Parts: sequence; structure tokens; C-alpha cells
Amino acid sequence: MYAGTATASVAAAALLGAGTLLMSSTTAEAPGTAGTAAGRPVAVAHAVAAGSARDAGTGVRAVSDVPREPTGDPLVIAHRGASAYAPENTLAAVDKADVLGFDWVENDVQLTRDGVPVVIHDTGLRRTTDAEKVFPDRAPWAVKDFTAAEIARLDAGSWFGPAYAGARVPTLRQYLHRIGLNDQNLLLEIKSPETYPGIEQVTLRVLRQEGWLDPEHVRSRLVIQSFGADSVRKVHEQRPDVVTGFLGTPAVADLPSYAEFTDRINPAYTSISSEYVAAVHALKGPHDKRLQLNTWTVNDAEHALQVTGYGVDGIITNTPDVVREATA
Repeated sequence: MYAGTATASVAAAALLGAGTLLMSSTTAEAPGTAGTAAGRPVAVAHAVAAGSARDAGTGVRAVSDVPREPTGDPLVIAHRGASAYAPENTLAAVDKADVLGFDWVENDVQLTRDGVPVVIHDTGLRRTTDAEKVFPDRAPWAVKDFTAAEIARLDAGSWFGPAYAGARVPTLRQYLHRIGLNDQNLLLEIKSPETYPGIEQVTLRVLRQEGWLDPEHVRSRLVIQSFGADSVRKVHEQRPDVVTGFLGTPAVADLPSYAEFTDRINPAYTSISSEYVAAVHALKGPHDKRLQLNTWTVNDAEHALQVTGYGVDGIITNTPDVVREATA
């Protein structure tokens, strides 16, 4: 799906909305290296599972008896921005995703020592900034040990390439402002919630103050996810209207309990199959909509086609243009 077009935006909206049809606008860990089982690509619709096993003579429909509604090509989400082409989680990566025509971007949020939400993936600053050089006596350079003002001094672009020297770690406010200007949508990951007590409330407060919890954004432009089930549950309890996602691959038997507080099951692509996707789609989430599944981190055409054949709703990727070309 070409996320930059109006038609694709409506299709994307149908995939990521909760409660009502999403309105138009433009996750996750390191990419996996191997697929699970060969999947056959399909162009538009997939006849897959939903329901329970047939009980002989009762008329209960089996999974294979219930075709899923066609969803078209999976939604393509730019992981940490277009992070194959610009330093991850920076405003440059967001802008690159916008230039490539992608409405949905994923980011990671953590808290500074003084409680400011900043957009960075690692819990440490060493890999993607020059913190070790600027603050040589502050090992292990954990995000939580630095103030927002200190982090604002760091170069978050030179590690990626000289063209990005001087790029900064954005605060969540700065990030929201930029994607607002770009008319993009946000898949926000609450990172390491066990490290940051109260991060859910702080994140929601900033989202509200920046206008991202108004009806339009909640309906069409925002999903909050985490690897922490308790964190996702807290977001749902504090803002039941917000669409949420759980990062991981719960056992099929446990999926109904997750469906009580999350609208998405977002697993690594190496951990899924068409049967698992069907099991997710067979359930409804807290907004009485079918559970959806966005998988990560798919960066090549072969695996993009594989998971498309599984019937996933969305693909989170560092190379959104590659995935789009493969699946469109």
C-alpha cells in the first residue's frame, strides 16, 4: 500500500483504527534474520481462520470455514522513522519517511532523570550518541541518569553518517510537533517501563498537552504499544479510548486475556505463522473490533511477501520503500 495516497490512507486507517474508521494522514527491536515457514504471497485477500473447531453435528464453524474479510496489502510502518536511511528516532528519520511517502512512523519513548519523555531506543546513550565523549565520567551512560538538557547536547547523527552530524535526541514534544507538521501518524512504544515507574501517565500527559488525545488523533492517528503487558494495561485503564498494542507473541491459549486490554498483537516475524495470525484475528479487542497483528522487523522483499501471505495487517520495517514495493 502506498501510504502517501488518500486511498491508501483510508485503507491504513481501517487497519489501525478502533471504534470508527480511521481518517487519512501519513516498532520494535533489531531486525530478525530468518523466517519460520515459507508463505505464499497473495495479492489482495486471504481466506484464513476465525472461530472455533467444528463440533460434529453442531454446526459450529471451524477456523478454515470462516473467510477473513479482505484487508488488501498490509500497512507499512516506518520503524524508528525510515531508519535504514537516516539515524533512528531522529527528526531526520521522520522527515525521510515523509519524503518516501509513509504516513505511519514508529518510535521509542523513555524518561530522563528529570522526567522528560525523550525519543530513543536503547536504554543507554552510547550506541547512537556521543555521550561517552561529552560525558566521559558518566558510565554506563544510561538515559535515566541524564537530564533532558544534558541529552540535548548530544550528537545523535554522526554515528550514522557525517551528513547527519549534529542531529539531536528529540523530546517527545519535539517529535510530536514534527510529525504533526508532516501530517504523519504515530505508533509509540513505551520502552522499558519497569525502568521508569509512571512513564505511562507522563507520556499520556504530554500527548494530551500536545493535542494527540483529542478525538481525531485517538480515532485515527495514534497507537501506543509496549513489551510490558502491565504497561499496556495501564495505558488502557487510564485512557480506554486509546488504541493499544502488545509487543510479543503470547501463546494462543493466552490471547483472550490480552484481548481484554489490547487491540493489537505485534510479534516478531520470525515467531508467527498463518495459523497464529488467524488465531489473533479470531478474537475481538476491548473496542469490540477484531484484533490486528503488525509484525516486525521485516526489511527485505522475501520476508515481506512471506508475512503478507500469512495475512498480517501491518509490517514494521526499517526499509519501508522495499516492503511497499514487494507487497503493493
